[in-house]
Amino acid sequence: MQKIENRFDKNSKIAVLCGGMSSEAEVSMRSGKGCFDALQRLGYKNSEIVVVDDNIALKLKEGRYDYAFNALHGKYGEDGCIQGVLEILKIPYTGCGVMSSAICMNKEYTKRILSTNPNIKMAKSAFIRKGDNLYEKTSDLIYPLFVKPVSEGSSFGMTKVDKKEDLETAYINALKYNDDVLIEEFIDGFFVTVGVLERDGKAFATEILEIRPKTEWYDFEAKYTSGLSEFICPASLSESVTNFVKEQAVAAFETAGCKGVSRIDFMMKDDVPYLLEINTSPGMTATSDLPAQAAAMNINYDNLVQLILNSAGLNK
Repeated sequence: MQKIENRFDKNSKIAVLCGGMSSEAEVSMRSGKGCFDALQRLGYKNSEIVVVDDNIALKLKEGRYDYAFNALHGKYGEDGCIQGVLEILKIPYTGCGVMSSAICMNKEYTKRILSTNPNIKMAKSAFIRKGDNLYEKTSDLIYPLFVKPVSEGSSFGMTKVDKKEDLETAYINALKYNDDVLIEEFIDGFFVTVGVLERDGKAFATEILEIRPKTEWYDFEAKYTSGLSEFICPASLSESVTNFVKEQAVAAFETAGCKGVSRIDFMMKDDVPYLLEINTSPGMTATSDLPAQAAAMNINYDNLVQLILNSAGLNK
Protein backbone atom coordinates (compact mmCIF):
# COMPACT_ATOMS: atom_id res chain seq x y z
CA MET A 1 0.00 0.00 0.00
CA GLN A 2 1.39 3.39 -0.99
CA LYS A 3 2.10 5.70 1.93
CA ILE A 4 1.35 9.35 1.26
CA GLU A 5 3.50 11.97 2.94
CA ASN A 6 1.69 14.27 5.38
CA ARG A 7 2.38 17.98 4.78
CA PHE A 8 0.35 19.33 7.67
CA ASP A 9 0.38 19.72 11.44
CA LYS A 10 -2.00 17.14 12.88
CA ASN A 11 -3.40 19.89 15.14
CA SER A 12 -4.59 21.89 12.12
CA LYS A 13 -8.25 22.86 12.21
CA ILE A 14 -9.80 21.55 9.02
CA ALA A 15 -13.30 22.34 7.77
CA VAL A 16 -14.75 19.50 5.67
CA LEU A 17 -17.18 21.36 3.43
CA CYS A 18 -20.21 19.32 2.36
CA GLY A 19 -23.93 19.51 1.69
CA GLY A 20 -24.42 22.79 -0.10
CA MET A 21 -27.23 24.19 -2.18
CA SER A 22 -27.05 22.09 -5.34
CA SER A 23 -29.00 19.07 -6.56
CA GLU A 24 -26.01 16.98 -5.42
CA ALA A 25 -26.22 17.99 -1.75
CA GLU A 26 -27.12 14.52 -0.50
CA VAL A 27 -24.21 12.91 -2.36
CA SER A 28 -21.91 15.63 -1.02
CA MET A 29 -22.96 14.83 2.56
CA ARG A 30 -21.91 11.24 1.99
CA SER A 31 -18.60 12.33 0.47
CA GLY A 32 -17.99 14.72 3.36
CA LYS A 33 -18.72 12.11 6.01
CA GLY A 34 -16.28 9.69 4.36
CA CYS A 35 -13.53 12.33 4.16
CA PHE A 36 -14.14 13.48 7.74
CA ASP A 37 -13.89 9.91 9.05
CA ALA A 38 -10.64 9.42 7.12
CA LEU A 39 -9.16 12.65 8.52
CA GLN A 40 -10.02 11.48 12.02
CA ARG A 41 -8.30 8.14 11.40
CA LEU A 42 -5.30 10.01 10.00
CA GLY A 43 -4.98 11.90 13.28
CA TYR A 44 -6.53 15.26 12.31
CA LYS A 45 -8.70 15.36 15.42
CA ASN A 46 -9.53 19.05 14.94
CA SER A 47 -11.27 18.39 11.64
CA GLU A 48 -14.97 19.27 11.58
CA ILE A 49 -17.86 18.73 9.21
CA VAL A 50 -19.17 22.11 8.06
CA VAL A 51 -22.51 21.90 6.27
CA VAL A 52 -22.58 24.59 3.60
CA ASP A 53 -25.56 26.93 3.39
CA ASP A 54 -26.05 30.63 2.67
CA ASN A 55 -24.31 31.49 5.95
CA ILE A 56 -21.11 29.69 5.00
CA ALA A 57 -18.89 32.80 4.96
CA LEU A 58 -19.83 33.61 8.55
CA LYS A 59 -19.37 29.97 9.64
CA LEU A 60 -15.89 29.87 8.13
CA LYS A 61 -14.88 33.23 9.57
CA GLU A 62 -16.07 32.37 13.06
CA GLY A 63 -14.57 28.87 12.88
CA ARG A 64 -11.01 30.18 12.36
CA TYR A 65 -10.10 27.20 10.19
CA ASP A 66 -6.57 26.57 8.99
CA TYR A 67 -7.67 24.63 5.90
CA ALA A 68 -10.82 23.66 4.01
CA PHE A 69 -11.34 20.22 2.51
CA ASN A 70 -13.81 20.66 -0.34
CA ALA A 71 -16.25 17.73 -0.54
CA LEU A 72 -18.95 19.77 -2.27
CA HIS A 73 -20.40 18.80 -5.63
CA GLY A 74 -22.32 20.86 -8.15
CA LYS A 75 -23.45 24.48 -8.09
CA TYR A 76 -21.74 26.80 -5.60
CA GLY A 77 -19.25 24.10 -4.58
CA GLU A 78 -17.66 22.98 -7.82
CA ASP A 79 -18.06 26.10 -9.96
CA GLY A 80 -15.66 28.57 -8.37
CA CYS A 81 -18.13 30.12 -5.91
CA ILE A 82 -16.96 28.49 -2.67
CA GLN A 83 -13.39 28.77 -3.94
CA GLY A 84 -13.86 32.55 -4.24
CA VAL A 85 -15.22 32.76 -0.68
CA LEU A 86 -12.23 30.81 0.61
CA GLU A 87 -9.83 33.05 -1.32
CA ILE A 88 -11.39 36.16 0.26
CA LEU A 89 -11.17 34.60 3.73
CA LYS A 90 -7.59 33.47 3.01
CA ILE A 91 -8.32 29.85 3.91
CA PRO A 92 -6.20 27.40 1.87
CA TYR A 93 -8.43 24.76 0.28
CA THR A 94 -8.12 21.47 -1.56
CA GLY A 95 -8.57 20.87 -5.26
CA CYS A 96 -9.00 23.24 -8.16
CA GLY A 97 -8.98 27.01 -7.96
CA VAL A 98 -11.60 29.57 -8.97
CA MET A 99 -10.86 29.70 -12.70
CA SER A 100 -10.54 25.99 -13.48
CA SER A 101 -13.54 25.16 -11.26
CA ALA A 102 -15.71 27.69 -13.10
CA ILE A 103 -14.55 26.52 -16.53
CA CYS A 104 -14.94 22.81 -15.89
CA MET A 105 -18.37 23.14 -14.31
CA ASN A 106 -19.62 24.46 -17.63
CA LYS A 107 -19.50 21.65 -20.19
CA GLU A 108 -19.55 24.02 -23.15
CA TYR A 109 -16.68 26.19 -21.93
CA THR A 110 -14.73 23.08 -20.97
CA LYS A 111 -15.00 22.01 -24.61
CA ARG A 112 -13.92 25.43 -25.83
CA ILE A 113 -10.81 25.44 -23.61
CA LEU A 114 -9.91 21.84 -24.45
CA SER A 115 -10.34 22.52 -28.17
CA THR A 116 -7.10 24.51 -27.93
CA ASN A 117 -5.37 21.15 -27.53
CA PRO A 118 -5.62 19.47 -30.97
CA ASN A 119 -4.85 16.03 -29.52
CA ILE A 120 -8.03 15.89 -27.40
CA LYS A 121 -11.09 14.46 -29.19
CA MET A 122 -14.66 15.34 -28.22
CA ALA A 123 -18.12 14.58 -29.56
CA LYS A 124 -19.68 16.96 -32.06
CA SER A 125 -22.17 19.16 -30.25
CA ALA A 126 -24.44 22.19 -30.25
CA PHE A 127 -24.69 24.81 -27.49
CA ILE A 128 -28.27 26.03 -26.99
CA ARG A 129 -28.95 29.26 -25.16
CA LYS A 130 -32.41 30.36 -24.05
CA GLY A 131 -34.16 31.83 -27.07
CA ASP A 132 -32.11 29.91 -29.65
CA ASN A 133 -33.91 27.88 -32.31
CA LEU A 134 -33.44 24.32 -31.05
CA TYR A 135 -33.88 22.62 -34.41
CA GLU A 136 -31.71 25.05 -36.37
CA LYS A 137 -28.84 24.72 -33.89
CA THR A 138 -28.99 20.90 -34.00
CA SER A 139 -29.70 20.46 -37.72
CA ASP A 140 -26.27 19.02 -38.55
CA LEU A 141 -26.10 16.60 -35.61
CA ILE A 142 -26.67 12.88 -36.15
CA TYR A 143 -29.04 10.96 -33.84
CA PRO A 144 -28.95 9.52 -31.20
CA LEU A 145 -28.13 12.60 -29.13
CA PHE A 146 -27.44 13.31 -25.48
CA VAL A 147 -29.14 16.39 -24.05
CA LYS A 148 -27.41 17.82 -20.98
CA PRO A 149 -27.77 20.85 -18.72
CA VAL A 150 -24.54 22.74 -19.34
CA SER A 151 -23.63 23.11 -15.65
CA GLU A 152 -24.93 20.11 -13.73
CA GLY A 153 -23.45 16.91 -12.31
CA SER A 154 -24.45 13.35 -11.42
CA SER A 155 -26.42 13.07 -14.70
CA PHE A 156 -29.23 15.31 -13.44
CA GLY A 157 -31.37 16.53 -16.34
CA MET A 158 -29.66 14.30 -18.92
CA THR A 159 -31.65 12.44 -21.57
CA LYS A 160 -30.69 10.17 -24.44
CA VAL A 161 -32.75 11.07 -27.53
CA ASP A 162 -33.12 8.53 -30.33
CA LYS A 163 -35.34 10.53 -32.68
CA LYS A 164 -36.11 14.14 -33.51
CA GLU A 165 -39.67 13.94 -32.19
CA ASP A 166 -38.35 13.50 -28.61
CA LEU A 167 -35.77 16.30 -28.70
CA GLU A 168 -37.95 19.13 -27.41
CA THR A 169 -39.13 17.13 -24.37
CA ALA A 170 -35.53 16.32 -23.44
CA TYR A 171 -34.55 19.95 -23.94
CA ILE A 172 -37.35 21.16 -21.65
CA ASN A 173 -36.22 18.65 -19.02
CA ALA A 174 -32.65 20.00 -19.17
CA LEU A 175 -33.96 23.58 -18.81
CA LYS A 176 -35.23 22.67 -15.33
CA TYR A 177 -31.59 22.71 -14.25
CA ASN A 178 -29.90 25.33 -16.45
CA ASP A 179 -30.92 27.97 -18.99
CA ASP A 180 -28.07 26.75 -21.24
CA VAL A 181 -28.07 23.25 -22.70
CA LEU A 182 -25.43 21.15 -24.46
CA ILE A 183 -26.55 18.62 -27.06
CA GLU A 184 -23.95 16.08 -28.19
CA GLU A 185 -23.88 13.27 -30.71
CA PHE A 186 -24.07 9.91 -28.97
CA ILE A 187 -20.85 7.92 -29.12
CA ASP A 188 -21.64 4.23 -29.41
CA GLY A 189 -18.85 2.92 -27.23
CA PHE A 190 -18.19 2.23 -23.58
CA PHE A 191 -17.60 4.52 -20.63
CA VAL A 192 -14.27 4.89 -18.85
CA THR A 193 -13.11 7.35 -16.24
CA VAL A 194 -9.67 8.16 -14.88
CA GLY A 195 -8.66 10.21 -11.87
CA VAL A 196 -5.87 12.77 -12.02
CA LEU A 197 -4.04 13.62 -8.80
CA GLU A 198 -0.93 15.57 -7.93
CA ARG A 199 2.10 14.62 -5.90
CA ASP A 200 4.88 17.15 -5.33
CA GLY A 201 3.28 19.41 -7.92
CA LYS A 202 3.30 16.78 -10.68
CA ALA A 203 0.05 15.45 -12.13
CA PHE A 204 -0.42 11.72 -12.59
CA ALA A 205 -3.29 9.50 -13.72
CA THR A 206 -4.88 6.77 -11.63
CA GLU A 207 -5.82 3.41 -13.05
CA ILE A 208 -8.65 3.58 -15.58
CA LEU A 209 -12.08 2.45 -14.45
CA GLU A 210 -14.40 0.91 -17.01
CA ILE A 211 -18.08 1.07 -16.08
CA ARG A 212 -20.76 -1.19 -17.47
CA PRO A 213 -24.14 0.06 -16.22
CA LYS A 214 -27.09 -2.29 -16.00
CA THR A 215 -29.32 0.64 -16.94
CA GLU A 216 -29.39 1.94 -20.54
CA TRP A 217 -26.62 4.43 -19.77
CA TYR A 218 -24.64 5.61 -16.74
CA ASP A 219 -27.38 7.68 -15.10
CA PHE A 220 -27.84 8.87 -11.49
CA GLU A 221 -29.42 5.60 -10.42
CA ALA A 222 -26.56 3.55 -11.88
CA LYS A 223 -23.96 5.86 -10.30
CA TYR A 224 -25.25 5.79 -6.75
CA THR A 225 -27.11 2.49 -6.35
CA SER A 226 -24.93 -0.42 -5.31
CA GLY A 227 -25.14 -3.34 -7.76
CA LEU A 228 -26.49 -1.37 -10.72
CA SER A 229 -23.10 -1.03 -12.41
CA GLU A 230 -20.23 -3.40 -13.05
CA PHE A 231 -16.82 -1.86 -12.41
CA ILE A 232 -13.69 -3.13 -14.13
CA CYS A 233 -10.46 -1.66 -12.85
CA PRO A 234 -8.03 -1.59 -14.51
CA ALA A 235 -10.16 -1.27 -17.65
CA SER A 236 -10.04 -3.93 -20.37
CA LEU A 237 -7.81 -1.88 -22.66
CA SER A 238 -4.50 -2.76 -24.29
CA GLU A 239 -1.36 -1.37 -22.68
CA SER A 240 -0.86 1.16 -25.47
CA VAL A 241 -4.47 2.39 -25.33
CA THR A 242 -4.32 2.53 -21.52
CA ASN A 243 -1.23 4.72 -21.65
CA PHE A 244 -2.83 6.95 -24.28
CA VAL A 245 -6.03 7.47 -22.23
CA LYS A 246 -3.95 8.35 -19.17
CA GLU A 247 -1.92 10.82 -21.22
CA GLN A 248 -5.15 12.38 -22.51
CA ALA A 249 -6.50 12.71 -18.96
CA VAL A 250 -3.38 14.49 -17.70
CA ALA A 251 -3.32 16.70 -20.81
CA ALA A 252 -6.96 17.73 -20.21
CA PHE A 253 -6.24 18.38 -16.51
CA GLU A 254 -3.32 20.64 -17.37
CA THR A 255 -5.01 22.36 -20.33
CA ALA A 256 -7.94 23.36 -18.12
CA GLY A 257 -5.61 24.60 -15.35
CA CYS A 258 -6.79 22.03 -12.79
CA LYS A 259 -4.99 21.45 -9.48
CA GLY A 260 -4.96 18.77 -6.81
CA VAL A 261 -7.66 16.42 -7.98
CA SER A 262 -10.06 15.86 -10.85
CA ARG A 263 -11.74 12.98 -12.63
CA ILE A 264 -11.88 12.84 -16.42
CA ASP A 265 -14.67 10.93 -18.20
CA PHE A 266 -14.35 9.45 -21.68
CA MET A 267 -16.33 7.35 -24.12
CA MET A 268 -14.17 4.78 -25.90
CA LYS A 269 -14.87 3.90 -29.53
CA ASP A 270 -12.45 1.94 -31.73
CA ASP A 271 -9.69 2.49 -29.13
CA VAL A 272 -10.16 6.27 -29.35
CA PRO A 273 -11.07 8.21 -26.17
CA TYR A 274 -13.66 10.97 -26.64
CA LEU A 275 -13.57 13.30 -23.66
CA LEU A 276 -16.95 13.96 -22.05
CA GLU A 277 -16.18 16.18 -19.09
CA ILE A 278 -13.84 17.09 -16.26
CA ASN A 279 -15.12 16.72 -12.70
CA THR A 280 -13.11 19.02 -10.41
CA SER A 281 -14.61 17.75 -7.14
CA PRO A 282 -15.16 14.00 -7.68
CA GLY A 283 -17.39 11.95 -5.44
CA MET A 284 -15.80 10.38 -2.37
CA THR A 285 -18.63 8.06 -1.32
CA ALA A 286 -18.29 4.32 -0.79
CA THR A 287 -19.49 3.71 -4.36
CA SER A 288 -17.64 6.62 -6.03
CA ASP A 289 -15.19 6.14 -8.88
CA LEU A 290 -12.11 7.96 -7.60
CA PRO A 291 -11.58 5.84 -4.45
CA ALA A 292 -11.85 2.68 -6.58
CA GLN A 293 -9.35 4.05 -9.12
CA ALA A 294 -6.90 4.98 -6.37
CA ALA A 295 -7.29 1.61 -4.66
CA ALA A 296 -6.31 -0.12 -7.91
CA MET A 297 -2.92 1.58 -7.66
CA ASN A 298 -2.52 0.72 -3.96
CA ILE A 299 -3.67 4.07 -2.57
CA ASN A 300 -6.34 3.30 0.03
CA TYR A 301 -9.14 5.71 0.95
CA ASP A 302 -7.35 7.34 3.86
CA ASN A 303 -4.18 7.91 1.86
CA LEU A 304 -6.27 9.31 -1.00
CA VAL A 305 -7.77 11.82 1.44
CA GLN A 306 -4.28 12.72 2.64
CA LEU A 307 -3.11 13.17 -0.94
CA ILE A 308 -6.03 15.50 -1.69
CA LEU A 309 -5.44 17.39 1.57
CA ASN A 310 -1.84 17.94 0.47
CA SER A 311 -3.18 20.06 -2.40
CA ALA A 312 -4.58 22.69 -0.01
CA GLY A 313 -3.04 26.04 -0.78
CA LEU A 314 -1.59 24.92 -4.13
CA ASN A 315 -4.63 26.04 -6.19
CA LYS A 316 -3.68 29.63 -7.00
